[in-house]
Amino acid sequence: MTLAMNAIHPVLWGADQVLLIDQNRLPQTYCQVAISDYEAMAQAIKTMVVRGAPALGIAGAYGLYLGARAIQTEELGVFLAHLEFIADTLRQTRPTAVNLSWAIEQMLNVAYTSGEDVAIVKEKLLAQAHQIREADLQTCQAIGEHGLNALPPRPEKLTILTHCNAGALATAGYGTALGVIRSAWAAGRLARVYADETRPRCQGAKLTVWECVQEGIPVTLITDSMAAHCLQQRRIDAVVVGADRIARNGDTANKIGTYSLAVLCMMHNVPFYVAAPLSTVDFRLQDGTQIPIEERDPSEIYQIGDTRLCPEGADFYNPAFDVTPAQLITAIITERGALEPSQLLTLQGE
Repeated sequence: MTLAMNAIHPVLWGADQVLLIDQNRLPQTYCQVAISDYEAMAQAIKTMVVRGAPALGIAGAYGLYLGARAIQTEELGVFLAHLEFIADTLRQTRPTAVNLSWAIEQMLNVAYTSGEDVAIVKEKLLAQAHQIREADLQTCQAIGEHGLNALPPRPEKLTILTHCNAGALATAGYGTALGVIRSAWAAGRLARVYADETRPRCQGAKLTVWECVQEGIPVTLITDSMAAHCLQQRRIDAVVVGADRIARNGDTANKIGTYSLAVLCMMHNVPFYVAAPLSTVDFRLQDGTQIPIEERDPSEIYQIGDTRLCPEGADFYNPAFDVTPAQLITAIITERGALEPSQLLTLQGE
């Protein structure tokens, strides 16, 4: 099944429920999962049916509304107490991706400022979830355009490496890092994408390559351990990745393996870009040491499907993210433009 980019919507509202593309079943099977309550949304987030920082924020917003509409009370205080419990449940599903907690805070702000009528509050919560989704589409398209302008002027057609998935599947439908790549492809500036497989869950192989194939973008899949060789052999002109949380100094948490790519880029004098909306910047955090790093089930490392890769008796460590220091980042591409990491503070409060 081949889909156009504008048909890839990982989080979609329809007929009083949320439809999620089940990313665990890609690329073999494209299907949608219907979500009608916040518990199901929390489970979908936790099990990575939906993933990618902006998409998690959108899913969390709709999840909070689904919980809100089921609260049976007309007393605003009681309603808000229940809503806070639902918000905490959703926040705890994925601790590193700040867009999730950011979107929930946006929703809670609406709940607390929409008057005393609970029915009206619920209506405004749904409208706010819609607005978060639509704003993300516009934001990602702006990131794509700013990223296109920030890319190296030479060669005329670039080969770009990306890690994990920061595409339509990770957002409302256009992408951050892959949004930059889409814009470069549309402008005739892209020769080819190299996609890291992104172990242990292989989001690059399963999702990024799938998105590129849908649009006919030339894509080459490599294992994570091949990136150094490709950079050394001058096969890569730039690296563009997404982000799950950015500290105020520009230190950036992204999928495990991102930090090593940034070090390689410094070694080989290749520009390293982070593409992310301003909602991914956590201005409360001084630097990357304060970013919580999610650890996931060790089975992601020691087996693929039902096949075990190593003998019994070993220990395992499975951090889902690492932190790239700001000094290794050429620019952070936001909807407000491509900035040096030290310039982020100029956008605080916007």
